[in-house]
Amino acid sequence: MMGSGKNRDCAEPGVKTNLASVPGSAGRWLLLATGIIILDRLTKVLASQYLTLHEPQALFPSLNLTLVHNTGAAFSILGQAGGWQRWLFIFLATAVSLGIVVWLLKTPAERPWIACALALILGGAVGNLWDRVVSGYVVDFIDVFYGAWHWPAFNIADAAITVGAVMILYDSLKRDVST
Repeated sequence: MMGSGKNRDCAEPGVKTNLASVPGSAGRWLLLATGIIILDRLTKVLASQYLTLHEPQALFPSLNLTLVHNTGAAFSILGQAGGWQRWLFIFLATAVSLGIVVWLLKTPAERPWIACALALILGGAVGNLWDRVVSGYVVDFIDVFYGAWHWPAFNIADAAITVGAVMILYDSLKRDVST
């Protein structure tokens, strides 16, 4: 009810609500992670369908779309290891994702910055995990460069992981300064 003085964000006893609408719950953050996974999958499917492997397509100055199949980790670490790394990365991504879900579920409602960061990392980790399980490699396609120098190609999942990690680092530094 409008104007009843009741907090409209809290469910009344006996009233069913969906998980995403419960204040302070992990539901909305799990929805964000799911959105990252969907956006990552969609962009990777489009990149795989419309780009040719290793052939850059100029988008803007200093930004190409270039399809790359990355069998390694970040920056193609262990990319030439012979195949065993796929299973290592699948195991690590699964363990980290489960750990993040637990952390997310335990994150207090008063810490939405951390919950958002965890959701971004979770969505990115699962997005890249999907690729490794299904294809044996991660589809990368965003190619940022300056002159002849190119940053390693990346994808939406990588960007989400990076933003989430920076958010956690910022929060940690901010908390250290304020204590």
